[in-house]
Amino acid sequence: MLYQLYQFEDDLVAPWRDWARWMKGWPSVLLDGFSPAVARQSEASLEMLSRFEFTHVRPDFHITSVLIGNRDVPISTEVVLDLPFGQLLHFVADIDTPRPRVLVVAPLSGHFATLLAGTVRTLLRDHDVYITDWVNARDVSVTAGRFGVDEYVDYVIRFQEEIGPGGHMLAVCQPCVQALAAVALMSEDHHPATPRTLTLMAGPVDPRESPTAVNELALSKPLSWFETQLIGTVPFRYRGGGRRVYPGFLQLTAFMAMNMERHVEQHRKLYRHLANGETAEAEKIKTFYDEYFAVLDLTREFYIETIDRVFQKAELATGDFTHHGRKVDCSAIRNTALLTVEGGRDDICGLGQTSAAHDLCHTLRPHLRRHHLQANVGHYGVFNGRRWENEIYPVVRNLILSME
Repeated sequence: MLYQLYQFEDDLVAPWRDWARWMKGWPSVLLDGFSPAVARQSEASLEMLSRFEFTHVRPDFHITSVLIGNRDVPISTEVVLDLPFGQLLHFVADIDTPRPRVLVVAPLSGHFATLLAGTVRTLLRDHDVYITDWVNARDVSVTAGRFGVDEYVDYVIRFQEEIGPGGHMLAVCQPCVQALAAVALMSEDHHPATPRTLTLMAGPVDPRESPTAVNELALSKPLSWFETQLIGTVPFRYRGGGRRVYPGFLQLTAFMAMNMERHVEQHRKLYRHLANGETAEAEKIKTFYDEYFAVLDLTREFYIETIDRVFQKAELATGDFTHHGRKVDCSAIRNTALLTVEGGRDDICGLGQTSAAHDLCHTLRPHLRRHHLQANVGHYGVFNGRRWENEIYPVVRNLILSME
């Protein structure tokens, strides 16, 4: 009933959103008889009402060109591989010079891969970039089968295979565990497409280190509680009708609750900017929340297994992680250079959780291992924004360049 209740409430509000959007299209209705200031306040109120929703449609990456060297290079996006639960996207730069190929492994944690648009845009300056574009589980028919932690690892390996030998891998947040497992398996198998470098950014390789509110929540309840309280059934109006999922709106609500005062203040600022006619300032906030409020559902098995295997049991850190029954041994990684990145003010993934990968990859020679701690940056700032572009990215770029 969880999903059905959400859908019912959203359907009730939908006519009011539609009305607000319709009214915004008739400026004469607002301006007639009112002062410009009052009219702008009315328009601002309508704008806020029209935005009162979560959307389940993937936004666009909005990457059409990137400054490479001293010229603006057109970028096109191609689907290289189309699988039921995810696509491999390639950002093709209109340039002849060969560049290092990098697979960006996006998190599957309630948001679309477009949340990493800033990450991709920066990487495109010097690299040939691919990304895992996960599909909203409510849009995947039950006939497609299951998609759990092991299947996620399968997809990462398959995508890296598609890129081919000599590539690189960069994982952001939650998939650091699966990316490390995938590279360990490929290394042990002497797979020709084993990446030359692996960059892990703010991910829970060992969530027992410096536990945050996210880790504490995962440990505070038995697995049965997550199963009964947080898993819903997709309504049959959608392609994935009948599939059991962890709804994206629950994940977003949980994230927002951690910083609710900040989100409320941002929307107050948005209203003030709109009411004052400060279009540019308002657009920055709108752009962020258009992306932030775009949510996708996770399959039940992926969410429950992540809580169980990644957070409660910390299987990778304890050496108990298996892939379809096969033990994963990170010490098999011998030739892939490893970089871990953490944020000093990260309240999602605490200090030491990502750098724990170095202890697991203990057979790597010292010159193939590096850790970067970025002071005074939170979780999102590790892979987006000024600190990422100016201080973290150069470290990533230099590691990749050193292994080319």
